Amino acid sequence: MSYTALYRKFRPASFAEVKGQDHIVTTLRNQLKAGRIGHAYLFTGTRGTGKTSVAKIFAKTVNCENPTEDGPCGECRTCKAIAAGASMNVIEIDAASNNGVDNIREIVDEVSYSPAEGKYKVYIIDEVHMLSIGAFNALLKTLEEPPSYVIFILATTEVHKLPITILSRCQRYDFKRISIETIADRMRELVDAENVKVEDKALRYIAKMADGSMRDALSLLDQCIAFHLGNELTYDMALDVLGAVDNAVFSDLLRHVLERDALGCIKLLEDIVMQGRELTQFVTDFTWYLRNLMLVQASDNLEDVIDVSSEHLARLKEEAESLSFDQISRYIRIFSDLAGQIKYASQKRILVEIALIKLCRPQMETSNDAMLDRIRLVEEKVDEALQGGFVMPANAGAAVGGSQGAGNGAGAMAERPKLDKAVPEEVQEVVRNWMGIVGNAEVPMKLYLKGAKLSLGQDNQLIVAVEDGLKYDYFERDPQTVEQLERLIEDFCGKSVKVIMKSYVDANDFENHFVDLTKVIQMEIEEEEE
Repeated sequence: MSYTALYRKFRPASFAEVKGQDHIVTTLRNQLKAGRIGHAYLFTGTRGTGKTSVAKIFAKTVNCENPTEDGPCGECRTCKAIAAGASMNVIEIDAASNNGVDNIREIVDEVSYSPAEGKYKVYIIDEVHMLSIGAFNALLKTLEEPPSYVIFILATTEVHKLPITILSRCQRYDFKRISIETIADRMRELVDAENVKVEDKALRYIAKMADGSMRDALSLLDQCIAFHLGNELTYDMALDVLGAVDNAVFSDLLRHVLERDALGCIKLLEDIVMQGRELTQFVTDFTWYLRNLMLVQASDNLEDVIDVSSEHLARLKEEAESLSFDQISRYIRIFSDLAGQIKYASQKRILVEIALIKLCRPQMETSNDAMLDRIRLVEEKVDEALQGGFVMPANAGAAVGGSQGAGNGAGAMAERPKLDKAVPEEVQEVVRNWMGIVGNAEVPMKLYLKGAKLSLGQDNQLIVAVEDGLKYDYFERDPQTVEQLERLIEDFCGKSVKVIMKSYVDANDFENHFVDLTKVIQMEIEEEEE
């Protein structure tokens, strides 16, 4: 026996089984009870919200021999004939493939013949917006003054494409997106009837993924059950099948962003990609997560608006306290722009990486919200400096213009640093052989050392300054990289030299904070030659 998909097997057969459209069901029930049946109906709304199902229930009810308050009895000969698709009184037409003038003229010709049995001939025209202009014109007169035994039910997802002349001749019913709660409850009924074990958390996530469509939810549920056939469907399994990411990952990602840890963001994205997650869905879900943070920050009583567990809501409130509204707005803007670009992009991962770096580096943007983020960064550094009991460098404000690095930033009035002691011989040796040392480094260290500048720190330590951003993060986040560089220097020069990593924004920033040893060593060599 062939398998029947869940959305077909459990298609509503009565008004009582229609979920999430109470406003429409109540109106149609009252019309049937009072005998005030219209001649033309327009059902509009997003996919999978019950338009065609309600149309079929209505068509059965008006022809049923023993109708009930919930709709057709389902047992009489007429009901069974309509359910089997064998009734001549209910005609379903797909306007997507029958959209020409000739197709509509056939309907117009058939309308003149009264039903052989039953009370009404019901024409259900699905995706009616696909009809051509000529077809609409051919339908217009019949739609306006049909025989008393004819009912037209037009269904569409794009009501704005219908001519106003058609709209004005129909009773319009707008089908709403179905809530996550309603979809999850309906799926619980179905899986219990099918004796399939599914976690409530998995059902809620599938309901959220369906975006208000009951049909999409049942299709996704079917897919998840089939993949893990015979096992209880858990939340993690649902994530695996749908290529989605757990909310806990978004919390980790946000923490990296707040720490300005671009490298941490890239590594986390690497994990997501290696797990086979769909990047387009990841962008959508993270944007939705940011939206929830924004709403939590805006009000304390949003349990009905944000459809998450109480545990997740508590975590959202805690995370929202560490963010300002303009920060969240900037993050949402960046990822909303990304969502529009990534759908048809061939290099999705690169686009996501750029967006993550933008989140961490507000200096990459010139927008107002990015400027506020950059100012906030300066304020954080000032607070840290005051709490630490030392005075910030005179030029720390350069972070607003693009610095977040090593103590780092250049003020216009800063005094140029001077070298107040002799350069040790081993450090001079490193400076003279720096190009060779870098040449012997392996990738990616060789790439990150490109453009590095050398200076002298306290206790005769060698300062290696690299550009602020990914280069500095590479060394800052992993102490082993610095140890590796020290071993490289020792192998090349035969001398052990302690290395301190610093960052700079541009050449002026470096010169305002450090003495360039390459210039000092070259001067000493020239004087010796003289």
